[in-house]
Amino acid sequence: MKISDFQTKDVINIVDGKKLGQVSDLELDLRQGRIDSIVIPQYTRFMGLFGSGGTEVVIPWRNIVKIGTDVVLVRMDETKPRIEEEDLHARS
Repeated sequence: MKISDFQTKDVINIVDGKKLGQVSDLELDLRQGRIDSIVIPQYTRFMGLFGSGGTEVVIPWRNIVKIGTDVVLVRMDETKPRIEEEDLHARS
C-alpha cells in the first residue's frame, strides 16, 4: 500500500463514530522498518471560516482496527491534538 492510498481514506473512530479527518502523514520507525502511527490534521472554526489550528492527532498503529477500501477504522478513547512545535514558537 502506498502513502497516497492512505491519504484518500477517511479516518473514523469506532468508539464514538466520529470522523477524525484524513491521513496527512505517517510516522515511521526506520530501524524496524514499520509504521509507528498515522497523523491527522485538526482544523478549528473561527468566525465560520475553516483555518489551520496548527494541531494534529497522532494515532498509534496499534489503535488501527481495520483498513478498508474507503475508510480507516481506529479505536481512540480520547483524541488529544498535538500542537506543532513551530506553532508554539509563534505563540510565544
